[in-house]
Amino acid sequence: MTTFKAFSDTDVLTDLKQQVPADRVLTDPETLQKFSFSKRLTDDDSGLALAYIEAQSTADIQGTLKIARKYHLPVIPQSQTTSTVIGSDGIAGGLILSTAKMNHILEISKADSLAVIEPGVINGDLDQAARKEGMFYAPDPGSKPISGIGGNVMTNAGGMSTVKYGATKDNVLGLTVVLADGREITLGGRTLKQAFGYDLTQLMVGSEGTLGIVTKVIVKLMPIPLGTPVMGVAFFENMTALAKAVTAIRISGVYPTMLEALDAQTVAALDRYEKTNYATDSAAMLIFKLDNGGEASMQLVKQLLADKQAKNVTVTEDPEEQAKLEKLRRDMLPAVFAGQNHIMEDMAVPLSQLAPLMDYIQDLAQRLDVKIYTAGHAGDGNVHPTLVWPKEATKVPDNIIVALQEMFHKTLALGGTISGEHAVGMLKNQWNNAELGEDVDQLQHQIKALFDPMGILNPKRKIN
Repeated sequence: MTTFKAFSDTDVLTDLKQQVPADRVLTDPETLQKFSFSKRLTDDDSGLALAYIEAQSTADIQGTLKIARKYHLPVIPQSQTTSTVIGSDGIAGGLILSTAKMNHILEISKADSLAVIEPGVINGDLDQAARKEGMFYAPDPGSKPISGIGGNVMTNAGGMSTVKYGATKDNVLGLTVVLADGREITLGGRTLKQAFGYDLTQLMVGSEGTLGIVTKVIVKLMPIPLGTPVMGVAFFENMTALAKAVTAIRISGVYPTMLEALDAQTVAALDRYEKTNYATDSAAMLIFKLDNGGEASMQLVKQLLADKQAKNVTVTEDPEEQAKLEKLRRDMLPAVFAGQNHIMEDMAVPLSQLAPLMDYIQDLAQRLDVKIYTAGHAGDGNVHPTLVWPKEATKVPDNIIVALQEMFHKTLALGGTISGEHAVGMLKNQWNNAELGEDVDQLQHQIKALFDPMGILNPKRKIN
């Protein structure tokens, strides 16, 4: 059907450049193609965004939103474009609002144990800056070297240190946010406790850009622990046995910083990628770390591992060797993804259900003839099964789709969630009713309508 537009694209862009400096409004095809990622979207959303705005101030964000309201355009917040769930891909004819250049560390306060930063600051850069002051930023997603704090906040990113220090939500004290109507509001603050009003700070964390645009973040910093960190590896017959050992360590009082699990297939893929030889053990691999606690804690961990039939347990205090182990875990994704189509998932279950879920994934792979690499943050029950199929395939095979559906249903039946730390985006938003229930699903939409009545902020993501 022919539609007759009230305004041309040129009209919109001319108006936009009256609100935002023209050199920050990019419309060249190369930029739009790079940041729209249109090939990953559904057919209804295919095509390029109208403009990519490199916001450098709150005024740029407010100006962009003013135009979006006027012309009823979708606004897609972006930072470092590391989303794995189509959470920040452009929408045809919409505006991509990037805060990547709002990347300044405004303050590091050792006395208050906090940092004040802009959303484009890279997680790893903040951590390095804090360490120069004897502090560190605890949240440690696999994307630490490349992901922005703003995106971490919007997705409530987790990571390898969550087992001890919590996810992003546990480390955010305050936010400054521009709402869809252009108001800039301050949520939370610099205090470690705050009990006034509804907790809108935590409501905003994990909202995936659907309720507002973050312009400033106040995060907790932790003092670097005393003592020498110790890391180690242990091997188990399978992931189920590993999960049982993780549970024993988790409830022992040791408080490990890292409990990372890699199944035998993933270890083999890493060997090929890293030119290492861990797969000679042909078993599931546990990488563990204690950042303090001393010899007594390490001896207890060794005893627990022995009780759970761990093999070839090795530990190291050497910083270089520890860095290699951390890199090994971070390189899991490129190692597994190399040369094949893939979908990486992100479920989390209560700790008591981790072993049953591992059993189920293994049985599912055999039953449906699907190749699944399983790894994850075992210490907090967060599992990342990666399903792969041949690169030459032109569509996702039916058995892959069935495997995903069955894994999701099993996770929910075990009392878990189908999004532990990667957010919802467009890939999982149709599961809201299944996970949240009808009443909560409806309430989510009412909250969205209150903050964004025109529905312009990151539409079709998170809940729609």
